[in-house]
Amino acid sequence: MTGTIQITLNGQPMAVPAEANLLDYLRFKGIEVPALCYHPDLGAIETCDACIIEVNGELVRSCSTQLNEGDVVRTGTSEAFEAQMIAMDRVLRNHELYCTVCDFNNGNCTVHNTVKKLKIDHQATHQSPKGAPVNRGKFYRYDPDQCILCGRCVQACQNVQVNETLMIDWELERPRVIWDGNGSTLIDESSCVNCGHCSTVCPCNAMMEVGMEGEAGFLTGMLKDAFRPAVEVTKAVETGYTPLMAISDIEAEMREDRIKKTKTVCTYCGVGCSFEVWTKGRDILKVEPTPESPANQISTCVKGKFGWDFVNSGERLTKPLVREGNEFREASWEEAYELIAKNFKETIEKRGPERLAFITSSKCTNEESYLMQKLARAVVGTNNVDNCSRYCQSPATMGLWRTVGYGGDSGSITDIGSAELIIGIGTNTAEAHPVIATRVKSAQKVRGSKILVSDIRKHELAERADMFIRPNPASDLVWLNAVTKYIIDNDWHDKEFIAKHVNNFDELVKGLEKYTIDYAVQHTGLTKEEIIKVANMIHEAKSTVVMWAMGITQQRGGSDASTAISNLLLATGNYMKPGAGAYPLRGHNNVQGASDMGSMPTHLPGYQKIDDKEALAKFSKAWGRELNPEKGQNNHQMVDAMHDGELDILYLKGEDMGIVDSNVNYVRAGFEKLKFMVVQDIFFSKTAEYADVVLPAAPSFEKTGTFSNTERRIQRLYQVMEPLEGSKPDWIIIQEIANLLGANWNYTHPSQIMDEIAALTPIYSGVNYERLDGFKSLQWPVHEDGTDSPLLFTDGFPFDDKKARFAPVDWTEPTEYPAEYDIHVNNGRLLEHFHEGNMTYKVEGLVLETPGAFLEVSHELAAERGLEDGTLVRLQSPYGRVDVKTVVTDRVYGKEVYLPMNDSGDAAINLLSSSIADKDTSTPAYKETKAKLIILDKGGKSPLPKTNFRYGHRVPQMGVNVQKKWERRDYVFPGTIVKERRGGK
Repeated sequence: MTGTIQITLNGQPMAVPAEANLLDYLRFKGIEVPALCYHPDLGAIETCDACIIEVNGELVRSCSTQLNEGDVVRTGTSEAFEAQMIAMDRVLRNHELYCTVCDFNNGNCTVHNTVKKLKIDHQATHQSPKGAPVNRGKFYRYDPDQCILCGRCVQACQNVQVNETLMIDWELERPRVIWDGNGSTLIDESSCVNCGHCSTVCPCNAMMEVGMEGEAGFLTGMLKDAFRPAVEVTKAVETGYTPLMAISDIEAEMREDRIKKTKTVCTYCGVGCSFEVWTKGRDILKVEPTPESPANQISTCVKGKFGWDFVNSGERLTKPLVREGNEFREASWEEAYELIAKNFKETIEKRGPERLAFITSSKCTNEESYLMQKLARAVVGTNNVDNCSRYCQSPATMGLWRTVGYGGDSGSITDIGSAELIIGIGTNTAEAHPVIATRVKSAQKVRGSKILVSDIRKHELAERADMFIRPNPASDLVWLNAVTKYIIDNDWHDKEFIAKHVNNFDELVKGLEKYTIDYAVQHTGLTKEEIIKVANMIHEAKSTVVMWAMGITQQRGGSDASTAISNLLLATGNYMKPGAGAYPLRGHNNVQGASDMGSMPTHLPGYQKIDDKEALAKFSKAWGRELNPEKGQNNHQMVDAMHDGELDILYLKGEDMGIVDSNVNYVRAGFEKLKFMVVQDIFFSKTAEYADVVLPAAPSFEKTGTFSNTERRIQRLYQVMEPLEGSKPDWIIIQEIANLLGANWNYTHPSQIMDEIAALTPIYSGVNYERLDGFKSLQWPVHEDGTDSPLLFTDGFPFDDKKARFAPVDWTEPTEYPAEYDIHVNNGRLLEHFHEGNMTYKVEGLVLETPGAFLEVSHELAAERGLEDGTLVRLQSPYGRVDVKTVVTDRVYGKEVYLPMNDSGDAAINLLSSSIADKDTSTPAYKETKAKLIILDKGGKSPLPKTNFRYGHRVPQMGVNVQKKWERRDYVFPGTIVKERRGGK
C-alpha cells in the first residue's frame, strides 16, 4: 500500500491506507462487523450480505468496498443492522442450528459465532431441506442442508487451488454446491483431488472431514438413526438460540480437554506446509492449515491433509529386529545396540573408519541429520556420509554454487506467485509440489501471469501453460543456451545488471557461440519459431522465475543444465529482485535441511567445505576430535565400494535405498556383500530386508525438531503424540549409539542440538527455538540477531567481490542404447502417492484412488503395438525388467512412456535404470532410461480406476460467479429492502 486518504469513521476523522479493504480496516480498528463469506485468503466473495454497513449514506458490502478520499463510514446504524438481520435470516434458512450435537462445535464455527454476537434468538424464515442427499467422499463430505451458500469452498477451489471442480448451481430452485458441473456427480467420481481447501475454509459443518464425524463432540458419536431424534430433543430443550449458544459453548469448552491441537510441518514434499493436527488420543481427526502457515497459508494437498493413516499403521516397527540366517527375530534395544557397537568398534579398530558409511534421511529433522553426520565424523572418523539429495537435487545445487554462490531457492513461494513469467522445466509441479502449483495456477488465472512449460510429458501445468514446448529428452541445455545466445545477440540482455553484478560475460558469449537457433533445432526437436518465442516471452516479462526439478537434474549433464538456467537468469537480470530468480524445487520435506546439516561427503554443516582448514579446525575444536580432512564417498561411490570390497558397514536411516537408488539390482547385490548393515525406519522396507539389525524409529508426528523447506524456510514441528510403544525418535537412537561408541553426548532436547548447529553454522547462526515458536519461521541465511533472508542476494552474491559468475557449459549428449531399446521410460511422482509409497499405501483412501503402479503409453504407441487400458507389458532394459499394466493417454507422445515411481515391487522404476550418473555430482541419470516393450497379456482391467480424478471434468469459472446469484428472481439486495421499508429514505 502507498499513501493514505482521509475518511470519517463513526464521526472520527482519520487517515487510512489508500488501498485498504474496508472490512479488513474495520477489523484492524477492532470494530466488529459480521461476515460469513469473507476470508482473508479468499478476498471478497459477496454472497452472504452480512457485512453491510453505511458509506456516504448508502448501504454497501464492506468486504468489497474500496475506500475513497472523503468517505463517511458508519457501522452501527439501525439501517445497517436491519440489513444484516435480513442477510442472516437468509443464511439460517439454509442452515439448521443443532450446535451441541455438531462435530463442528469447536469454537470456530462462523455461523454459530455470528448468531451469538448479533444476539439472534429466532429467525423469520425457518430452515428447510434442499432436497439433495449428503455427498460423501473418501476424505470429506458435503451436507447441502447445512450449506449457507457462502461460496468459500468454490472460491478456494476455483481461484486458490485452481482445480476448478466446485461450483454453486445458481439455476437450481434451491442452489447448492455441485462437482464437475453436474448435480449428480459424486465427490469420488469427480475431478476433485481432495486437496482439502473446501473443508478448511468452510465456515460451518457443510464441508467437513470424515475423520471428524462422530468423534469431536461428547454427543456426536451416536448412531446415525439416533442423530435426528437427538437434534429434535436438543431444539426442544434449547428453546431459542440464546440458550442453544450458551449450552453449546459449554460443550465446546469441554472439548478443549478432549481434542489436542498441535502445530507441525508436513513430512511429504519440499513445500513445507505447516498446520495444526487435531487428535483425540492417537486418533487423527483432521489437519487444519491456517492463514498464519508461512509457506502454504490455507492450502494443502491430499497427502498433507489426509495422508496420515500410516502413523497408526499396524505395520509399524515397534521392536528392534536382528538377523539370524535368512530370518529376523525380535530383540531388545540393549541387544541390538550391543551388536551394533561390537561390529562398529571391531571394524574401526581392525580395518579403519573408512570401512563405514552413513546415509541420513530427508524425512528426518535437521537435528537428526546433524547428529548422523556428527556420529560419522566426530565419533567414527569418516566423511562417508550422504543423503538422498544425491538422487535428485545435487546438480541444481552445483549449478547455483557455480553461478550465484548459494544452492537454494532465490526467494520465497510468494515470489513465484508474483512473477510476470513463470517457467517450469522438467517439473511436474501440480503433482510433485501441489501447493506451489496452486500459486502458479492462481497467478495465471487471477493476476494474468504467463506460464511457460518445457517437458517431455503433458502434465497439468503443461496443459494450462500459455506456451508448452516438448524438447527431445535431455536436450534442455541446448535450447537454454540457444535462448540465452539469442537474447544477447539481439541486445536484450540486462547490460547494466551484468556490468554491476556479474563476472565472466565475455567467457559466456564465447561459450555460447555454437548454440545457434539452427543448432538447437537440430538437437532439441523444437522449431525455430518455438525457440524464438521463448526468448521473446522472457524479454517481454518484467520478472521471470524458473522452477525446475528432476526432469533437469537426473541427466548425465544435470549440473550443466542447471548452470545454463542460472546463466539465463543472470543474463536477463532476473536475480536480486522480488518475483524473479532460480527455484530448484526440493522433492522431500527436509532434503534441503539434510544438505544444510552437512549430510554430504564434501561439506560440513552450512556448506563449509571439508578441505577448508579453518572450518575443519572450528568443528574439530567444538567436537573434541581432530576431524578427517579427506573427502568421503557419496551414495553412488558407496555402492561401488561395496562391490569392490572396500566398504564393510552401512548405517542407513529413513531411506529406502534398495528401491530409490538407480540400478537397484546392482545396489541390492552390493548390500549382500556388506559385512554388517543397520537400517533405521518406521516400516520394514525393501532395504530392511538386507539389514543385520533393524531399529524402529518414530515419524514426524512423534518427535520435536525442525525442517527446512525448498525456500530455505526453517520451521519448528511439535510432538503430536507419544512415540508408538517400542519405537524411538531418531535423534535419541543416534545419541545412544554414539555414546556406546565412546561419545559423551547428553542432549536432552532437540533445541540444544539446534543451539550447537547455530554456533557452528553461519547460515543458521540466528536460529533458535524461541524464534521459531508457533508458526514463526526463518529463511537462511539467518544472522545472529535473527534477521533472515526471504529474498537472496539483495546485498550482492556470496563471493569475495559480491559478484555472480557466468559459468559457460556445454551439452552432454544423452546415453546411447542399442536400437532394440526403443522406448524412452520417463519417470516421476504422482499426486496421490509419495515416492515408493511406503507411507501412502498405508492410507486406505489413497489406495482407493490409485491402487498401484501403471504405465502411461501414448495413443500412437498403443495403435502401433495393439495396447489398451489394462494391457500387461514388460519393459526390459539392459539392467532389469518391470511388469506393469498400461493406461493409454495423451499425456505422453510417441515412444515416450511414463512410469510413476510409486511402487516397490515388480513395477519399481529402478529395476530398469542404470548406474550412469551426472558427471559432476554422481546423481543418477534416471531420466535417461530406455527399454524394449513386450506384451504379456492383452486382456485385463485398467490399473487406474475410472473414478480417478484424472478422468473428471473440470468446470473453470472465476470464483463463485456471484452475479448469477444476484440475477435470480428471488434475490434482492438487503440494503434495497431496507430502503424500501423506510420509504426510500
